[in-house]
Amino acid sequence: MRGRRIPKVFPRNSVMSSRFATPTHMRTGVNARPSSAAGAGRHVSGPGIALVDPIPLFREGLSAVVRRTPGLHWLGSTGHLHTAVRLHERLRPDVLLIDSVLDPQGHLATLLVGNDPQLLVISLVREPHRTAKYVRAALAAGVRGMVPRAGEIGEVLQAIVRGHQERMYLDPTLAPLAAGFTPTAEAGSRRALSRREYEVLQLIADGLENQAVANELYVSVETVRTHVKNILRKLRARDRTHAVSLAYQAGLLSSNMK
Repeated sequence: MRGRRIPKVFPRNSVMSSRFATPTHMRTGVNARPSSAAGAGRHVSGPGIALVDPIPLFREGLSAVVRRTPGLHWLGSTGHLHTAVRLHERLRPDVLLIDSVLDPQGHLATLLVGNDPQLLVISLVREPHRTAKYVRAALAAGVRGMVPRAGEIGEVLQAIVRGHQERMYLDPTLAPLAAGFTPTAEAGSRRALSRREYEVLQLIADGLENQAVANELYVSVETVRTHVKNILRKLRARDRTHAVSLAYQAGLLSSNMK
């Protein structure tokens, strides 16, 4: 016996190597378990896994691997940040993997973890983000797992399993980049938007002024002003227009969002 180390599913020299074999029956887009199970809460028999990644091949491959890994439960995936929030609300995963190219500044991680402290966010780190600056910013945003996206599937599975068990996992090749990280110092005033602040931000992006936002949400104008101030502070934005711009850049808002 070789011990309890998670085996590599694909040989390093295989054609797919660090990518994944593509099961022909899998769907692309937002992949999820049946709707009857969605939103059912945390999973007592093992962690529920979800993924935010722009590449259909990667999403389908990881789905297939997780489904055949004992103790892990595949919940669903999306290739777009503007559906990531809804995916999380609907499936309530225990572990959410996010491609670093989709959330380079950690805004999505901050939003999700701020509203769901039990959620473990794992960053699939692209080569350009293998820097101390990115790693520390991601940790400050609430990411608690990191693994190279180009790594072999066994490494990704190890990040999921150990991250869920230990609430923190940094791949050995990335751990040195976090040296000296201090959460309070790095995070500063950065905090997640509340659900209401997120709604206000969406309405601002739609072109509504404070009074119109207040009417839409059935709150006072003063309450809206308070929410706007909090949004500007948390996103470190100069004004409303800058806040909307930052939100679009981070993928928190999309022109396709309903």
